[in-house]
Amino acid sequence: MIERLKHMLIKEFLQTFRDPRMKAVILVMPVIQTLVFGYAVTTDVRRIPTAVYDLDQTPQSRELIARFTGSGYFQTVAQVENWRQAQELVDRSKVRALLHIQPGFGADLLAARTVPLQIIVDGTDSNTAAIILDYSSRISAAFNEQIATEHLSRTRGQTVTLPVQMRARAWFNPNLESRNFYVPGVIALIVMLITLMLSSMAVVREKEIGTIEQIMVTPITQAEFILGKTLPFALIGFVDLALITLVAFFWFDIPLRGSLALLLGSNGLYLMSTLGIGLFISTISRTQQQALMTTFFFYFPAVLLSGFMFPIANMPEAIQWLTYLNPLRYFLIIVRGVFLKGVGPEVLWPQMAALAALGMATLLLATSRFQKTLS
Repeated sequence: MIERLKHMLIKEFLQTFRDPRMKAVILVMPVIQTLVFGYAVTTDVRRIPTAVYDLDQTPQSRELIARFTGSGYFQTVAQVENWRQAQELVDRSKVRALLHIQPGFGADLLAARTVPLQIIVDGTDSNTAAIILDYSSRISAAFNEQIATEHLSRTRGQTVTLPVQMRARAWFNPNLESRNFYVPGVIALIVMLITLMLSSMAVVREKEIGTIEQIMVTPITQAEFILGKTLPFALIGFVDLALITLVAFFWFDIPLRGSLALLLGSNGLYLMSTLGIGLFISTISRTQQQALMTTFFFYFPAVLLSGFMFPIANMPEAIQWLTYLNPLRYFLIIVRGVFLKGVGPEVLWPQMAALAALGMATLLLATSRFQKTLS
């Protein structure tokens, strides 16, 4: 058995790496995809093009504007003088936000009166608009707290401490960088994509080039055949995981607080599922093109139903039950837990058990589906 398996592994590696383009797909593309996703997949909004419509022109209004521009979130690109100019900038998408300060802003602040402040946001992108409004609320709240403290100090002649001060603290991601959330998820996505593509064409390729007949007359068993098809791609999956982890840690400064051994072990369970699904697709496909199309037909719903982009809790209940069959759902929790929280198997064991069960089920299904026949 060992000798037959050895020759099977050598054959698979030679067949996989014979094409130089395949080497690039396996070793170079994961790194490039991680860099692209790391910069592109983020919900952080920086340097928002902002127009300022200041009708007050007082030190207080200028201080508020300075707080907005000094935060790093807003970048003043225009000072408008009338509503027509402001509307034109928003209509042409040259600005995403308009800060409108009405006359009497400074005088009302000095008199401790309620001061209206208007922020107009381009709502065509609702997510970005909500983030801009949140930034504006926090900046204006900090400014309001400072003004209230200064006013009480002037009226009482002493430094005043506000009775209630809320101080928020975010665990595991103190700066709330969305990249720290998404890049570990990209690791799971790329490992699934590469291993699915390779394994989904493993058996059907033998049919197309005619080597399946040679395998049929050998004493190799179904289990040995499946094992010989999965081990090379499993090793490639571990190599890709290592490459992407290095990029995430050294290039994007994503913290790796947990155990690297736990990450590798969980990746092994994850690969059981992805390779099992890929081999099953390969056994039911008649051509490599059909296998590739079926792979993408499975991959995109798996990404959408994994919680990578949309919270699973917000999905309909029937869809939530369907996500329990998605291995990507469990590995996302594991990889983010290892990277950001530093948790161990005592916390992640339900996800690891689910991956093990799914992996064994898919591999058994692929093994039983494969038959040493051309049909």
